[in-house]
Amino acid sequence: MTASTSGAAQRHETRADPCAPTTSDHRKGPRRRGKALVAAIFEATLVELAEHGYAELSMERVACRARASKGSLYRRWPSRAELIGDAMQYNRPTQVEAPDTGNVRDDLLGLLRAMAQRVNAADGDGVRGLLAEAVRDSELTKMVQARFIEPAEAQAMEVLRRGCVRGEVRPSALTHQIAGVGPALLRQQFMVYGAPIPDSVVVEIVDDILMPIIAA
Repeated sequence: MTASTSGAAQRHETRADPCAPTTSDHRKGPRRRGKALVAAIFEATLVELAEHGYAELSMERVACRARASKGSLYRRWPSRAELIGDAMQYNRPTQVEAPDTGNVRDDLLGLLRAMAQRVNAADGDGVRGLLAEAVRDSELTKMVQARFIEPAEAQAMEVLRRGCVRGEVRPSALTHQIAGVGPALLRQQFMVYGAPIPDSVVVEIVDDILMPIIAA
C-alpha cells in the first residue's frame, strides 16, 4: 500500500460516524414526533447525502442521526430514492420563478444558470442518483418527472411564451419538445460529467442551440 493510499484509508476510517459504537447512541435521546420527526429525518438525509453521496447513503444512518427508528422511515419511504426526493423538496419548498428580464436570451441564461446552480449544490449527487435509478423504476420515473423535469420544462415554456409576445420567438417554437431542450442538455451534461456545470456550457446551450431554433 502506498503512502497516499494509506493516508486516504486512514482518513476514511477516522471520519466521524454519528452511529458508531464509540459515540453516544442518538436513539437513546428524546424521540421526535410528527412534523418535528419528519423535519429531523429530512435534515439527517441531506447531511448524510453531503457526507457520503447517494451511492453510500444508508437508511440506517439516517434513522440513527434523526433519532428515529428504521421502521418509521420505511413506513413513510419504502426506498431511499423516495426519501431523498422528499428531502430535497423540503430543502427547496418553493419553485424559483422563470426570469423576466425583457430579453429572451437573458431569460434563458438566467433560467439555465439557476438550474445548474441547483445541481451544483451539495444535494446535486442526490439528483444524479435519482435520475440513474429512475431508468430502472417506472414509479420513480413518474416522481422524478413530476418534481424535477416537468417544472423545469414549464419554466422554459413560460420564458418562450414571453419571448413570443415580444416578437423574439417564433410561435411554432412553443412546443414541449423545444421547451425541454435546455433542461435536457443540462441533465445530460450533469449525468455524463458531473458537477459543477461550467457556465460556458450554459452559454453554449443558449447561444449555439436554443437561440437558433427559437428565433422569429
